[in-house]
Amino acid sequence: MATKAYILMKVKTGKSQEVLATLKAMPGVEQAHACFGQPDIFGLINASDDRALSDLIMTKLHTIPGVEETDTHIVVQE
Repeated sequence: MATKAYILMKVKTGKSQEVLATLKAMPGVEQAHACFGQPDIFGLINASDDRALSDLIMTKLHTIPGVEETDTHIVVQE
């Protein structure tokens, strides 16, 4: 069963555009937006299941240069 999640990201100063571009190019990222205030970037991720979501976050998002912190909110109902 597919898993959707909102990912809120704190990014190092001056890195938002680079992180945003990298995020938008990743498979499974439906939307990504830089915003004023905290967090710096909101993303909507669509993964095939919980394991795939976890893998995407741990091995891809956390390794983007400039990403300091993520906060994941799994969608429970559409």
